[in-house]
Amino acid sequence: MAERVLTEELLQRLEIVDGGTDSAELARDLGVDHQLVVGAVKSLQTLDDVIEAEQRSHKHWELTEEGKDIVQNGSHEARVFDAIPPNGILQSELMKLSSGKVGFSKAMSNKWIRIDKKAEGGPRIFRAMDHIEDSVKVKLLLVQDRKDCVLEEKEKNELKKRKLLSEVTMKTYWITKGSSFSTKVVRQDTDLTPEMIANGSWQSKKFKPYNFDALGIIPECGHLHPLMKVRTEFRQIFLEMGFTEMPTNNFIESSFWNFDALFQPQQHPARDQHDTFFLSEPAIATEFPVDYLERVKKVHSEGGYGSQGYRYDWKIEEAQKNLLRTHTTAVSARMLYKLAQQEAFTPVKYFSIDRVFRNETLDATHLAEFHQIEGVVADYDLTLGDLMGVLQQFFTKLGITKLRYKPAFNPYTEPSMEIFSYHEGLKKWVEVGNSGVFRPEMLLPMGLPEGVCVIAWGLSLERPTMIKYGINNIRELVGHKVNLQMVYDSPVCRLDS
Repeated sequence: MAERVLTEELLQRLEIVDGGTDSAELARDLGVDHQLVVGAVKSLQTLDDVIEAEQRSHKHWELTEEGKDIVQNGSHEARVFDAIPPNGILQSELMKLSSGKVGFSKAMSNKWIRIDKKAEGGPRIFRAMDHIEDSVKVKLLLVQDRKDCVLEEKEKNELKKRKLLSEVTMKTYWITKGSSFSTKVVRQDTDLTPEMIANGSWQSKKFKPYNFDALGIIPECGHLHPLMKVRTEFRQIFLEMGFTEMPTNNFIESSFWNFDALFQPQQHPARDQHDTFFLSEPAIATEFPVDYLERVKKVHSEGGYGSQGYRYDWKIEEAQKNLLRTHTTAVSARMLYKLAQQEAFTPVKYFSIDRVFRNETLDATHLAEFHQIEGVVADYDLTLGDLMGVLQQFFTKLGITKLRYKPAFNPYTEPSMEIFSYHEGLKKWVEVGNSGVFRPEMLLPMGLPEGVCVIAWGLSLERPTMIKYGINNIRELVGHKVNLQMVYDSPVCRLDS
């Protein structure tokens, strides 16, 4: 039935009835789908007060597909009973029937059948009575014939538990005449055309009022990946705290800046091929600040600045090896060295958020490529208390207030601390980052004045993003398994406080 005809039928019904009419009843009387009537109601609602429609909810019981099958063919237990011949049937044969497993247990509980476990050939099933009444089929027939049929609560729950019945909520409209009711629908114009203005016909036209509350069509646009949304949030926090972003566009570093400048010995396990991606072309770097390189060599092999060093034969060949940077702390080292070359030292606060690379075994929580968030503060006489204060402010802005610290070891920080936060969902303390005070063996060879301390901390970008978006496998966040619909649907990220 066309919408126009259906709309006219609805208005004619309202003309002759007292009070109003229900959209579901009208659909049944006209023999059409209820949604078509709902469409006609919504169409009439766009006209000025022609009708009034109040949405109502009705609950009723409906047979599931399995319930409809039982109405046609009987319950599973009745089918099992009917399948048993006078001389019985082997239990193994009975179980081959489509209703065998379900029907057997129900028929046994109803005491319709009995089992002889000592029978020849194996357990044998016999009828325990001559006739049965299929009460399940009878109850389902009552519901099918009268959806408002009142069954006992226990009976309804039993049938629902067996997935033979389901309670359905149906939303309908109670339709009444509006203040401008008419059986003749006059369509309102939506556009004022140049022709209407030229011939003056606009004066007799009735225009549909503008709906200024309408959302309109969502414009086509790009969508930020969840990682980029969380990255923006972290970046905003750093900027609010007065930090300056470091340039991090060099993914390739020499071992000198990635390890040696950070007072990390050349025999350290992290410098092995099992943990680091080394480049084959170009394999080595050749440009270094010579004076600084000599000071780094000396503090490694002989000690200095109050340290005995590592006491080994430091080799330039190891420092020259090119690699994919394993942490953005290599960028921090470059920036601190640049700071040390100024004529007069000035306190700084730096941050970076960018990709790093490690030769990890891929699993649900580890990738060979991930993002590191790093904050660095350099000033005179900074202490561990300053570090803890900055961390408290930083994590408070993330909505994390319960913090604990655990002593740790890093080659380039002393003291070092792992940062833990109490996870309300998991009801336990979880590690959220690492931190520490850069060692004098790292800072003084750069040329920074004595008394200048540098505090730093770092954490990953992927872990908080996975927690925020409920992602359990990191491979669903990055890579070819990313669900693009998830990127489209995800709202702008706001870290909950």
